[in-house]
Amino acid sequence: MRISALPLTLVAALAAGAAHAEGEGRYRMEKTDTGFVRLDTASGDLSLCQEKDGQIVCRMAADERAAFEKELDLLTKRVEALEKAVATGQPTAKPALPSDEEIDRTMSIMEKMMQRFMGIVKNLEDGKEEPAPGKDAVPQKT
Repeated sequence: MRISALPLTLVAALAAGAAHAEGEGRYRMEKTDTGFVRLDTASGDLSLCQEKDGQIVCRMAADERAAFEKELDLLTKRVEALEKAVATGQPTAKPALPSDEEIDRTMSIMEKMMQRFMGIVKNLEDGKEEPAPGKDAVPQKT
């Protein structure tokens, strides 16, 4: 069933209702001859719904279904590629490791932080106040 087959008055009523539907929730349901139409007031998408076994079941419109199928196909291909990589023992991508320079800089910063922290602890144990930031302060990244 196509959305264009819906009476124009129903679509107009749904669109008009969306303007004041903020307090009513995200979705609005309208009864039709064959079931219901669900309007997503946030996106404007319409879904066709029918009552089955005491529950309302909605199905996606054709364009939503095509997007869903495309995404499902992409995910299936990714899973297959990952399973193949695991089966052959080949990693799919190596993580980028930091350079020696980056490691040295990080360790230098950590060392200065620990020295400063241990100085604070020692001063607290001795009953002195914390020293004001000076040359022992942790350098700021520029």
